[in-house]
Amino acid sequence: MSEHIKTELADGVLVVTLQRPDKKNAITSAMYDALSKALHRAETEAAIKVVLFQGDGDSFTAGNDLADFAAQSKSNTDEESSAFSFINALGKASKPLIAAVQGNAVGIGTTMLLHCDLVYLAEGARLITPFVNLALVPEAASSWLLPARIGHVRAYQMFALGEPMDAATAVACGLANAVLPAGELRQKAMSSAVTLTKRPMGALNTTKQLMREVERIQSQMSLEGDHFKERLKTAEAREAFAAFAERRAPNFDKLST
Repeated sequence: MSEHIKTELADGVLVVTLQRPDKKNAITSAMYDALSKALHRAETEAAIKVVLFQGDGDSFTAGNDLADFAAQSKSNTDEESSAFSFINALGKASKPLIAAVQGNAVGIGTTMLLHCDLVYLAEGARLITPFVNLALVPEAASSWLLPARIGHVRAYQMFALGEPMDAATAVACGLANAVLPAGELRQKAMSSAVTLTKRPMGALNTTKQLMREVERIQSQMSLEGDHFKERLKTAEAREAFAAFAERRAPNFDKLST
């Protein structure tokens, strides 16, 4: 288990906390492995009825650690990444997933919310999907799930322009349940999680199954994953990661795709 992922089981709720606040909870390969193990544990342990995701510090997560992306862009191997293993586990999760989000939720920090059944946002939270800015493409089946949820033009705005969506707008367009003061966020999320543990689990999990097209989700994840891996190897992606590391604006002119 990664030192930056804490799991705690209480009252039937597996609380999974991202604990890398000095790096805005940017997710490393080791953290993805730990997150995948937490979801696998939830699937296999009857005592776990609900999974609750949260993050320490002032951000839910800054998304994938870009140092890992940069390393993958230079690698000659094509092995399945830890990030995609976690994404696949999200798509297959059968038990209720809840998220308590404060500050920025970047990349996977936003797309994972599309697989959560209840989402609570702190005041000032922002959902950001800067895939195109990084010369990449959406993941976690978000290229299908996000437009289905909020419409094509809003989803395209988030993907292609990389513009943040504020908490109130996220609630208004169906991406979250409520906006709360930061001090009440975790209490509300945990209260809802405990409430779900009191429901009949068979009915609850079957309801989730009926509400999700798991095969379509897995198919879209596979398609996105193929494109994502291809994009990681492009000159555009290498330029995007270099520009981020050098704290400058990227220059994509004259680069081949």
